[in-house]
Amino acid sequence: MSVGVERASVKSRNVMKEEFADAYVTKPRHLYETSGFLKHYLGRQSSLSQCLYSTVPTCKNLASNKRRVFGASLSLFTFAAAVIYAPTVQAEAPTEHDGHFKPTTFRLDEVRKHGRNAEEKWITKGNKVYNITDWIPGHPGGEVILRAVGGPVDQYWNIFTIHKKQDVYDILDTFYIGEVDPRDLVDGRVPVEHVDDPFKNDPKRDDRLIVHSARPFNSETPAEGLNAYITPDDLFYVRQHMWVPDVDEAKHKLVVELADGEEKEYSLDDIKRNFKEVSVTATLQCSGNRRKHMTEESRSTNGLQWDAGAISTAEWTGVRLRDILKDAGVPIDDLPQDIKHVQFVGAEAYGASIPAAKAIDPLGDVLLVYKMNNKPLALDHGHPLRLVVPGTVAARSVKWLNRIRVSDEESPSQWQRRDYKCFGPNVAAGTADWDSAPAIQETPVQSAITSLRDITPHSPRDGKLLQVYGLEEDSIAVEGYSFAGGGRAIIRVDVSADGGRSWQQAELLPPEGGAAKGAKAWAWTRWRWVLPRAQAGRCFVVKAVDEAYNTQAGEYEANYNFRGNLTSSWHRVGYRAKVL
Repeated sequence: MSVGVERASVKSRNVMKEEFADAYVTKPRHLYETSGFLKHYLGRQSSLSQCLYSTVPTCKNLASNKRRVFGASLSLFTFAAAVIYAPTVQAEAPTEHDGHFKPTTFRLDEVRKHGRNAEEKWITKGNKVYNITDWIPGHPGGEVILRAVGGPVDQYWNIFTIHKKQDVYDILDTFYIGEVDPRDLVDGRVPVEHVDDPFKNDPKRDDRLIVHSARPFNSETPAEGLNAYITPDDLFYVRQHMWVPDVDEAKHKLVVELADGEEKEYSLDDIKRNFKEVSVTATLQCSGNRRKHMTEESRSTNGLQWDAGAISTAEWTGVRLRDILKDAGVPIDDLPQDIKHVQFVGAEAYGASIPAAKAIDPLGDVLLVYKMNNKPLALDHGHPLRLVVPGTVAARSVKWLNRIRVSDEESPSQWQRRDYKCFGPNVAAGTADWDSAPAIQETPVQSAITSLRDITPHSPRDGKLLQVYGLEEDSIAVEGYSFAGGGRAIIRVDVSADGGRSWQQAELLPPEGGAAKGAKAWAWTRWRWVLPRAQAGRCFVVKAVDEAYNTQAGEYEANYNFRGNLTSSWHRVGYRAKVL
């Protein structure tokens, strides 16, 4: 038994996180209830209870001998109960009935006492009660689980469906301590009034947004927003992994944690008053932008089926991340070798990280932002404070920012370690080795057609456009965006009116309202091509080239990945002539 205790005591938190994240932990079911009773009756404050309870998971290697395992566990329970008092709770003690334990029952009032601020944190799942205090440090989704403690977890798992698999249920069962008292159930269930609605603070959105999911809210920019250089705030695409948190601007704090654990705290007023304000024009693009095209042109992909509108551009105003890091004590001019990443956490517990080299780069333009297009940030876009990492996938631009941590490793969050990555065309979701692929940072060259319309010289508005291009007959105006990550400028956009058999170059349009702000080309380049309608075939195609001469692939299958991330093959749009 001492060997088991030693194993449990030296087990690192990182290993626990990997087990929870990968759901590899397996325990024989007859240990679940025994371990739950041990945890409940021995109490977490007793060192002996910790020692005894820690031996239970190590018994899984004895699963082949169920009688011996159960006997050892029951003996352990009997011994511990004889020397330690049970904690005082409002519950009915378990009783033995026909040789089996009758579960402990808890009133809902008792469950609610074990919420966010309690030492022990409980949840209910269905009619069962779990003490998940020891699960929280290893929870792959971070402290978002704290939203559910003291009440039902069911509604949250309906949102985060990744939990709905047997391996996760098996892990949860190891924290089982009893059942909800039948007197508190309505029609056999925990009553709905005890379920907190996490989306109650979500704002009202513009009806023109193209909605892909309502809870959490995800929508793409409509064509009218994509056809402007600066995307209107209310048409800027929205990507939420969870709900919009309730953040009080006056009380909001940003904590910067150094590698040695030392922390420095800033209010929003501190940030605005003590650091130089900077504005940068930057495009943010979801890694799943154009995922729908990969699904249609290749195979099924996992995730929201975004069209070409999970991308938008704004002028962002705030202070440089490097200035905050320097003030907090990070030696940015002589960065220690053990500082390789900067991690970020939002108020709703979303987490991500970027390489430290990007964070401190004087030409990287990484900002802590409080204004968007010269107005305070909207709730959907991170009010009151967010991170903007230009040239990098938008998943790293954490919203509602409340913590920064310098570290030798990247963020442990699921969204860094297990979500925003790409694998080869032959790799399936069930066989992917997540640790083998790096997290997405910079994005590849991209382009899309956002407008395809017939124009005629008989229209005064169209006539002016035709004169610019020296045309007098019925024509077609094709417009769109092009963009490359890493601050690489677009140098050429090639367009085809016959499915890619022949090509012409589009006009690269200058930024509206003057030059874009920033050290590099962080914003998209809009383009236009006007051609006689007689030259049009049935399919228009576009591809872009950046300053490093990177270009887009023609076919989708070669770049297929089951998550549909970074879809950037040629964008094709069908055309049928209209009578003008």
